Amino acid sequence: MNSDRFRQLLDAPGPFASVYFDDSHDTHDAEAQLELKWRALREQLEEQGADEAVTDEIGRAVLDLRAPIGRSGRAVVASADGVVLNEHLLRPTAETVVRVSDLPYIVPIVELGVPHPTYLLVVVDHTGADLTTHIDDTLHSETVDGGGYPVHKAAGAETSGYGDPQLRTQESARKNMRAVADRVGELFDQKNIDTIFVVGEVRSRSDLIATLPERLRDRAVPLQAGARHSGADFEDIQRAIEAESAKQRLSVIDSAAERFTAEVGRQSGLAAEGLGAVCSALRQGAVDTMIIGEIDDATVVADEGMTAVAPNADVLSEQGAAPAKTLRADEALPLLAISVGASLVRTDERIDPADGIGAVLRYAPTLH
Repeated sequence: MNSDRFRQLLDAPGPFASVYFDDSHDTHDAEAQLELKWRALREQLEEQGADEAVTDEIGRAVLDLRAPIGRSGRAVVASADGVVLNEHLLRPTAETVVRVSDLPYIVPIVELGVPHPTYLLVVVDHTGADLTTHIDDTLHSETVDGGGYPVHKAAGAETSGYGDPQLRTQESARKNMRAVADRVGELFDQKNIDTIFVVGEVRSRSDLIATLPERLRDRAVPLQAGARHSGADFEDIQRAIEAESAKQRLSVIDSAAERFTAEVGRQSGLAAEGLGAVCSALRQGAVDTMIIGEIDDATVVADEGMTAVAPNADVLSEQGAAPAKTLRADEALPLLAISVGASLVRTDERIDPADGIGAVLRYAPTLH
């Protein structure tokens, strides 16, 4: 997962409250259940010493976000200034998580967060398209009508004196596709869109993608989720988007696992595993992709400004830094990875790095 989406956490003041819970909306009393869940979450936040104003902000975030479709999880991360992250997860975490600590806890978002927080949905046919932007869980829809008619050749049409009607319908369809492609390009640039999902019958999808500028074609993902004006259900489209997100997530994990295993195997110095090696690589800005496994309750030691981090106070002192705080590794290491622009991957059983933490490196560090 690209870590840019988390960079706002670097400047947010602590302490942080991190909350993860089952936010499914698949029963008739889902809203009442959400109220009960929030009461339990609030009690845990208060027990851990969360500021009352921040707790109130989290409550508004929990209750006011647009309801998910079906089964879902929720992530809310707040700093001392208020809510920083508030989003749905692909599925609930295995258990409810409530933490109040010096640093934010983002591992569940790395594992289950929707990788397309900003996307454009295009439901297209040869007359135009319905466009919906999805930005920070806010939806905005519009319709593009290319104005080209007819797009279907009339049965029994004669060509004498009027030219070939097939050519006219083909040009009308192309005109409409160009209008849709132009608007898609405008929205992509204006809204910083990550992915373009395209829904429609097969020919409409393929014609639109072929009409898009070359720079956008690799961002376009066709979905088999019905056709325009066919009564396609938004929930079906949402499930198709989530399925595509899950597939892409597995592809990212596969790629990271292959790179990590290959570099460890060839002893190239371009992979690190274990708290000591990964802390060393982070200090030198060498981490390209951090691979997060089961870190459990491991801790690291940092200086006052968190400019240096090590597995223990002795190692930190050897680096000329004064130990000032002991932090949970599953909070500190992802945040340091964000600070050096590294990607974050939550691994599964295919790789098991030492101490539950590994990294693919940009270059071989001078120290390990």
